[in-house]
Amino acid sequence: MTKQKIVVASKNPVKVKAVELATASIFQNNIEVLGANAQSGVSDQPMSNDETFQGAQNRASEVKKKFPNADYWVGIEGGIDVEHGKMIAFAWIVVLDKTEKGTARTASFELPDTIAQLINQGIELGDADDRVFGQSNSKQQNGAVGLLTNDIITRTTLYQPAVVMAFIPFMNKNFYFDKQK
Repeated sequence: MTKQKIVVASKNPVKVKAVELATASIFQNNIEVLGANAQSGVSDQPMSNDETFQGAQNRASEVKKKFPNADYWVGIEGGIDVEHGKMIAFAWIVVLDKTEKGTARTASFELPDTIAQLINQGIELGDADDRVFGQSNSKQQNGAVGLLTNDIITRTTLYQPAVVMAFIPFMNKNFYFDKQK
């Protein structure tokens, strides 16, 4: 199998590591993963499911233009929405190849009111986490989910299964991309 070149639309080590772990299992470690800066084209703190999805899509599309010789491009965007009166955190993953797209959303979790109040004041989730938990740059480490679960689940382990799920269409092309159906 040829080495698969995968570009992650971020240099955030959490996102790059999640893609490395997920794709290593998919492609039997025959991978080269590169992180590259990409703009989301949405708010610094996306506040809806749709805005978060659009951010992941925009990031993947931007790195596809910057690195056209890769095999796959992956955009990951964390966001927040209000569901059942509670602020919920999650992320969208968009995977592109030369012609097709796969998507998946991570599991979601409720944010505590102390963090939600800061977000409602215009503060990004990562910065709110740092203030509440006395951390520094937690969004490039364990993130809100890690802080809230005592690292039972971290941002990396939250993203990893969703990255695998976003690759499902590429792992099952006959079910997803067969144009003759």
